[in-house]
Amino acid sequence: MAKASLDKDPFDVASMFDDVGDKYDLTNTVLSFGQDRVWRRRTRERLNLKPGEKVLDLAAGTAVSTVELAKSGAWCVACDFSQGMLAAGKDRNVPMVVGDGMTLPFADNSFDAVTISYGLRNIHDFRAGLREMARVTKPGGRLTVAEFSTPVIPVFGTLYKEYLMRLLPKVARVVSSNPEAYIYLAESIRAWPDQEDLAREINANGWSECGWQNLTFGIVAMHSAIKPED
Repeated sequence: MAKASLDKDPFDVASMFDDVGDKYDLTNTVLSFGQDRVWRRRTRERLNLKPGEKVLDLAAGTAVSTVELAKSGAWCVACDFSQGMLAAGKDRNVPMVVGDGMTLPFADNSFDAVTISYGLRNIHDFRAGLREMARVTKPGGRLTVAEFSTPVIPVFGTLYKEYLMRLLPKVARVVSSNPEAYIYLAESIRAWPDQEDLAREINANGWSECGWQNLTFGIVAMHSAIKPED
């Protein structure tokens, strides 16, 4: 099992996600009490996509997020390090590419927008991942990072941490094909930077004007930024 850390082995993480692909979407819906659908819609709205724009959905998993983005009329490609996750979404009608977030298989300035949902934590060097996303984005292009974050209401934050460490693994044992992966999930969320610290990291690694919007009391935060013009 891959132990949660901000210095994780990429092949361990890929193997772990290969194992959960078949029931990944169902498990996420159950564990988030259905909020995952709302979060995907809000991410699409946050990017403000236009028909004809080219969009990279990195760490796309089964491409359920890519299908949501494509509702905008933009051309969207799903990219993920885990072949098993992409294979689990093979029936979704969007282009799919296997790729490492630190060495993306796309040319410079290819995309009008890039997004990564709940996957930045899983890139071996997330700062390098941010710089690589900036490389493949056109000057003036947009980034939205949807990621689990730090609840902004203290009492709620305490309850959320208890849920992560006690209840979430128990629920995962019932609905997931690899419950240990969700122990990793809980631990990696606890180790992740809060909203302000992540905004600072984004601005320091190829992007500018980063701000964020909290969803569900800060369980999730959407960080948005712009690639500086040349």
